[in-house]
Amino acid sequence: MKGRIVTAAVLVAAGLVVVRAPAATAAPACTVGWTANSWSNGFTADVQVTNGGAPVTSWTLSWTFAGDQRVTNGWNATVTQSGNVVTAASVGWNGPLATGASTRFGFQATYSGTNAAPTAFTFNGVSCGGDTPPPTTPPPTTPPPTTPPPTTPPPTTPPPAGPGDGFENQTGAVPSGDWAVTYPDCSGAGTAAIDRAVAHSGSASLRVNGAAGYCNHVFVRNTQLLTGAGTAWYVRFWVRHTTALPASHVTAVAMRDAADGGRDLRFGGQNGALQFNRASDDATLPEQSPAGVALSTPLPVNTWNCVEYKVDGANGTIETWLNGTSVPGLLEDGVPTHDIDGQWLNRTWRPALTDLRLGWESYGEGADTLWYDDVAVSAARNGC
Repeated sequence: MKGRIVTAAVLVAAGLVVVRAPAATAAPACTVGWTANSWSNGFTADVQVTNGGAPVTSWTLSWTFAGDQRVTNGWNATVTQSGNVVTAASVGWNGPLATGASTRFGFQATYSGTNAAPTAFTFNGVSCGGDTPPPTTPPPTTPPPTTPPPTTPPPTTPPPAGPGDGFENQTGAVPSGDWAVTYPDCSGAGTAAIDRAVAHSGSASLRVNGAAGYCNHVFVRNTQLLTGAGTAWYVRFWVRHTTALPASHVTAVAMRDAADGGRDLRFGGQNGALQFNRASDDATLPEQSPAGVALSTPLPVNTWNCVEYKVDGANGTIETWLNGTSVPGLLEDGVPTHDIDGQWLNRTWRPALTDLRLGWESYGEGADTLWYDDVAVSAARNGC
């Protein structure tokens, strides 16, 4: 089961089900989007919750699993389970939700037999279907008194974006200024240009026509964005592309690592899902086992996606977010995790990144057209 979006009751179309409180009730409403990526005995879920009621300063979302699903970890929320009941609580920076505002979180779980998605949710103790639950679970309208409000934002709070480029200052069709077109190894059919017909924001983006075949590598290089970020680089960019990631290895972003013999740290895909690849020894994150690939995620096509990742040169760790949600298969926290980072941790790695290259690199098969926009690099998370 992959890419399934579930909720409860009113609208069911193309796998999308949403839960809303009926218009006639005064109870606060919520809408829940549920996208699951399953394998034989486990799954990850990306959950989007939208507040349909009055603004809140914090929230909990609860549901009941029909089977034997067991949550093992979560991200962007504190996810706990008691029996078959699961509760996800906001984590500070994503707690305040205005009316109509949304946020996302995710978790990983195991299961056996069937993996039916939940069909009923409660938001701050109120049923998303409009029914008020028993008084034994009152809605927490404020944080518990034993937890004083923080005086400073939690460390995970996405600060304003750092130095970046939306390509608005480009005057011609060929990238110039801080950006330069490069053709690693050899020049072929791959091309890069400034596109003023497609943009995530403003009126310009970088368009890359990536062709299949090894000699068609094309990138647009920037050596200025990483300057001043220290030894931890938070990279954020928006990308839109037209063709699903192929089974073979492809690269969409490359960064020269001066501490690894000048070889690249590469971000792209393999086996249809996003991955990191270390050019010096071809180590991948995650491992390319079926379970490892399932812990990553495809890159949705024909829509703008926010990609963020952190590379820490001090301890060699990596974390990656897609559209605000941390991807478990693209997390290397220094602790060995089966099917994820076995190859990556086979030696000490302390990167020193010197440039950022956006483009396309195929190693046999795989052509794609990509647009990049709103690129930002800083020493703290940029956010989407």
